Amino acid sequence: MTFAEDFPRPSGARLEPRVIAAGVVGWLLLNLLVLYLANGFLPFDRPAMAHMPFALQVAMPSIGLVEQLALMVLVWALTRRHAAFDMAARAPEAAKAWRETIGLLTYAMLGQVGGWIVGPALGYRPFSFHLAGTLVGCSTLASPGEAFVWAGYNFIVYAVIPYVVFRRAYSDRALNLASTDRANDWIVILTVLLIEGAVQLAAFPGILHMRPQAALEAAPLSFLIFLFGTVLPTMVLIYAILLPRYLKLTGSPALTVILGGLTYALMHLVEGWSALGNPHDIALSVAFVFVSYVGPGMFKSYVTLRTGNAWVHALGYHAIAPHVIADTPMIASVFGIR
Repeated sequence: MTFAEDFPRPSGARLEPRVIAAGVVGWLLLNLLVLYLANGFLPFDRPAMAHMPFALQVAMPSIGLVEQLALMVLVWALTRRHAAFDMAARAPEAAKAWRETIGLLTYAMLGQVGGWIVGPALGYRPFSFHLAGTLVGCSTLASPGEAFVWAGYNFIVYAVIPYVVFRRAYSDRALNLASTDRANDWIVILTVLLIEGAVQLAAFPGILHMRPQAALEAAPLSFLIFLFGTVLPTMVLIYAILLPRYLKLTGSPALTVILGGLTYALMHLVEGWSALGNPHDIALSVAFVFVSYVGPGMFKSYVTLRTGNAWVHALGYHAIAPHVIADTPMIASVFGIR
């Protein structure tokens, strides 16, 4: 079996059509839940989206999913001749993989609870995988202190500690952090970055309207803050450690992609825009988090499964697009760069 013959297909391969069908049904039900709970209005703190009609706000994640599925097809084509590898073999035997998966997910949720406590205790908002105002703006910008503390908390809790613990038993290659085909990986990175960068510029053109000197000052700062605050935590926690275990335990690439998307959404459970004033708004906020982040999380999973290298999605579809292209104007405002 070579990678050119598609993913290695363990016994769970027969589940693929049913998994995909269940994913489609789940996506439709999730969107229906959002429509039901919203009842024509989204009470979120998202100034960048406030001018959009309700129907467009609700439809945007599905529009994004269409683009992500198209990018998956492109990545499949680009990686057809990628050097062979077996990601499932990078995980331990099933019993240990179960223990590690459940343990790490439990740790990650405790880390989130810790962020909800540490942030307010320091006078900031609850910490999630995104800084308040990321992509969609917010009525009260983060302070420089909040930005740095948020990034430091996430980097230590979700990247440094899991990496140090798992690196004692597994190599970087077993953790999806070493390339098996560097030339092909760079082709994927640059192609995806070019396309997604163009999409992000069309959706969030603010950086084009900045004074050039301000953009040059704020862009590297945005890159570093989001690199440590969300890109590396996402890469290490989900796509380096959990993804090979999902594949080992399910034997299904399709289910692995979906589980990666669900985990990515789970790590954004409380966002800066979330409305938490009453049980109804909390339920709507959580449902909209999953609508918003499952698609991007699935694409990151797919790219990692196709390349065996978690750095590919981090560089091609996270660190620069969107967090430099879309978030540089916000970071400029946070740090008073004009």
